[in-house]
Amino acid sequence: QVQLAESGGGLVQSGGSLRLTCVASGTTASIYGMAWYRQVPGKQRELVALMTPNSSTNYADSVKGRFTISRNKARNIWYLQMNSLRPEDTAVYYCNAQSSVRAYWGQGTQVTVSS
Repeated sequence: QVQLAESGGGLVQSGGSLRLTCVASGTTASIYGMAWYRQVPGKQRELVALMTPNSSTNYADSVKGRFTISRNKARNIWYLQMNSLRPEDTAVYYCNAQSSVRAYWGQGTQVTVSS
């Protein structure tokens, strides 16, 4: 089993920055991919950024050039650096880890961007 814990959300003004952190614990050796998703009420959860086992990254078009996913592999910590935040980035952000048998999710952290 893998447990994920996000932190770093909060309230920020438009144009500001936040860094989200996801700490993985448990059988972390089984993880081969990590991602960040977000969800607003009434909408489907959407992929924001992902990192593959060979450290390739991919981003949603809406966040390209503003968000950066990174990791500290030795400490099983993943980050999402969010710059130039916009009100439309307001959502609950979830950390996701993928193993060969299942996906794991954190509890989510709220990000609110005021205009």
